[in-house]
Amino acid sequence: MIITSKHYILNISFLLLISCSVGNDGIDASSEPEKIVPSKLTLEVDKQGENSEYINGDGSGLVTFTVTAENAKTYGLKVDSETEIKNTSGVFKYVFTDNGTSEYLISVFAYSSTGNEASTFKKVLVYVSDNELQLKWSDDFNIDGAPDSSKWGFDTGNGCPNLCGWGNGEKQYYTNRSDNVIVEDGVLKIIAKKENYQGASYTSARLLTKDKYEFTYGRVDVRAKLPSGQGTWPAIWMLGANIDEVGWPKCGEIDIMEHWGHNPTIVSSATHTPACSGGCQGTKVGETNINDYATAFHIYSLEWTKDDLKFLIDGDVKYNYQPANKDSNTWPYNAPQFLTLNVALGGNWFTIDENFSEAVMEIDYIKVYQ
Repeated sequence: MIITSKHYILNISFLLLISCSVGNDGIDASSEPEKIVPSKLTLEVDKQGENSEYINGDGSGLVTFTVTAENAKTYGLKVDSETEIKNTSGVFKYVFTDNGTSEYLISVFAYSSTGNEASTFKKVLVYVSDNELQLKWSDDFNIDGAPDSSKWGFDTGNGCPNLCGWGNGEKQYYTNRSDNVIVEDGVLKIIAKKENYQGASYTSARLLTKDKYEFTYGRVDVRAKLPSGQGTWPAIWMLGANIDEVGWPKCGEIDIMEHWGHNPTIVSSATHTPACSGGCQGTKVGETNINDYATAFHIYSLEWTKDDLKFLIDGDVKYNYQPANKDSNTWPYNAPQFLTLNVALGGNWFTIDENFSEAVMEIDYIKVYQ
């Protein structure tokens, strides 16, 4: 009886187990969750800088896509055949990089909590400008001898009779002799020296690209080591190509780098315009302390756009000229300019050390990018 009872109980238990299993399957089948499908799917496209003039964006390539839908938990975006991007906000910021105006197929998706989806697509035109700067002009000074005459000309003399002392009371007489300017050992050397020449007590050189290379906007990099000594005045600068027609300062002057030997560790950058020139009161200039200016090379740069002038040393911005109101008085910088390299000696506001004999500015290279 005991064994029979156990067998009976086991059979009953087995039947109950089967019965429960069948019952559960029936419950799962009848209570399957209802599918939720997103609806009212929309896609908004915002191209950065888009206006009546730039209908395909401002050239940055940045486009914001906003996807919305009812009953959506997550969203997806796909550009052409690229991998789908997903998030929960529905806002996608995408940067296009193909230069020019290109058409893209934008597919967007909305996903519900049950995994169901809705989708739509739109073709979008996006404009991307070629923002990568290209080397347009350069001199690496790799050929010994005189500077390349296809790239450089010279101002010679003392500025007389029209601009004696070059307008600043300078004491040097500029020449194009190898005594004052020469390329050797991979650098351009501008040599200022004390000597009697053409009635002057000092000589030096001033090179310029006027009528040979003039440009508007871009980046200028000059790797240079500066001279030292009381009375030296090296400069890397630019003047408007229209100076002969409109004069100075209407042509605009851009001083990428100036240094005065009597204030040895200060390197300056500045602008001269009709609104402010020649040391007018309240003028801000970029002044930077560089202790090894005469023993190490540094890169002096200008970034010139239609909006502002940025002055850099070794890649760091030191000064930014960006007038609030741009007109011909404050912004003569919408026309071509040419490059100038020189070492002056003395001026109206400082003297030359009586023991001065010679000083050299060395230029490793000069490059212009646009």
